[in-house]
Amino acid sequence: MIRNSQNLPDNLERVHARIAAAAAQCGRNVDSITLVAVGKAQPVEALQAAAAAGLTHFGENYLQEALAKREALKGLPLTWHFIGQLQANKTRAVAASFDWVHAVDRLRLAQRLAEQRPYYSPPLNVCVQVNVGGESSKAGVSPAQVPELAAAVARLPRLQLRGLMCIPPAEEDLQRQRYWLAQVHGLFESLNAQGAGLDTLSMGMSADLEAAVLEGATLVRIGTALFGPRPVREPQPAPEL
Repeated sequence: MIRNSQNLPDNLERVHARIAAAAAQCGRNVDSITLVAVGKAQPVEALQAAAAAGLTHFGENYLQEALAKREALKGLPLTWHFIGQLQANKTRAVAASFDWVHAVDRLRLAQRLAEQRPYYSPPLNVCVQVNVGGESSKAGVSPAQVPELAAAVARLPRLQLRGLMCIPPAEEDLQRQRYWLAQVHGLFESLNAQGAGLDTLSMGMSADLEAAVLEGATLVRIGTALFGPRPVREPQPAPEL
């Protein structure tokens, strides 16, 4: 088995300890925080090891890679989260194959997901992605646009608007990390004060896990801290002419 899979039980214990310590610091019940194992670029053996260690929520960024892993692990009772940037030409496969979509940032994408969600499947859980730092390199709507988009998504059939997701600016200082995440938490609370009924804050990765828990995250998306560095993809040879 691959080396990262051998290290995974220890890594998982450390991640659970980090979540528990942060939850205790702010008086939260650790059971209110779900760990989503992010398997981007990791081999299926790593996900099998994570499932064997008790994880049931898995997040993937790349559609074709995710579909192959889902097929390989189809005998396991897993919940699949699509956490990558969503493109219009991929909505049908995402709507049919995932339980959650974290990165809805345009109404048209949400409409396509609603139209393409199979009738026999439960409503697709979705989050609106907030570009809290206004970074051009990241997807998401501005905080000012969130209420309008959230209200429109909530009206669509076959979807269940669960909450907000963000990838904040990279910061090393805990208080700076909290600064950005607190803005998203504030939006979440504001929407709920208006009757939105949201229950999910998808925020926090390996580097800012503690800040996310302190600011109310209910889903934390952890990759490197669980699996180690992502494997380097081998360059594909150019086709012969």
